[in-house]
Amino acid sequence: MQGKTVLVTGGAKRVGAAIVRRLHAAGANVAIHCHVSLQDAQALRAELNAKRPDSACTIQADLLDISALTRVIEEAVGQFGQLHALVNNASSFYPTPLDTLNEQQWNDLLGTNLKAPLFLAQAAATELRRNHGCIVNIVDIHADFPMHGHLLYNVAKTGLAGLTRALAQELAPQVRVNGVAPGINLWPESAAWQDAEQRRRLVAHTLLKREGEPDDIARTVQFLIADAPYITGQILAVDGGRSINL
Repeated sequence: MQGKTVLVTGGAKRVGAAIVRRLHAAGANVAIHCHVSLQDAQALRAELNAKRPDSACTIQADLLDISALTRVIEEAVGQFGQLHALVNNASSFYPTPLDTLNEQQWNDLLGTNLKAPLFLAQAAATELRRNHGCIVNIVDIHADFPMHGHLLYNVAKTGLAGLTRALAQELAPQVRVNGVAPGINLWPESAAWQDAEQRRRLVAHTLLKREGEPDDIARTVQFLIADAPYITGQILAVDGGRSINL
């Protein structure tokens, strides 16, 4: 990762921040995208630049604004002179039962989880081809095994899985495109996921009988960027075996 530049969307908090920290520790320059979490992004930037000066920057943008996506790529390239990898991590997540879902939820969930990764890939394609770079999309095991009551999120992540494989075809041979599908790696922050018994039941379905950690995802992202030159069009489940034991 020495001398490489990576853009991570939604990189200010949670799994995104874990990805940013691990790639930076491996030697990469990191562009930390955020939308509303600017203060967290700036704190993370300061933390990383204290370790290695001028190795991290922040880029604020609403990924639902397609006109802003080219600027996101241009700012990352302008800061570091090049771009070697794009990690599409930013995501909206909340329930959308069929009887109550609406178009605004469609635009939000499909926009952040599918539309933005597509148009960011388009904006970054020339630079990634030039550097024989790669894209890593954070998908979800629920792309293959829908989560009840989360209809639009399921649709969006299923689309992202298909986009991952399609982009691998479109951008070959210069650019590799892969995905990581987390299971229980970090609980959602909403009140609906705070029930201890519900969590226990979900963990019981993992073959390893424990929760994962954000760094499990980060390590897999690093592997796909730095150590997998002959892997493309694949989606790796990082879920403790839950997806084969539902």
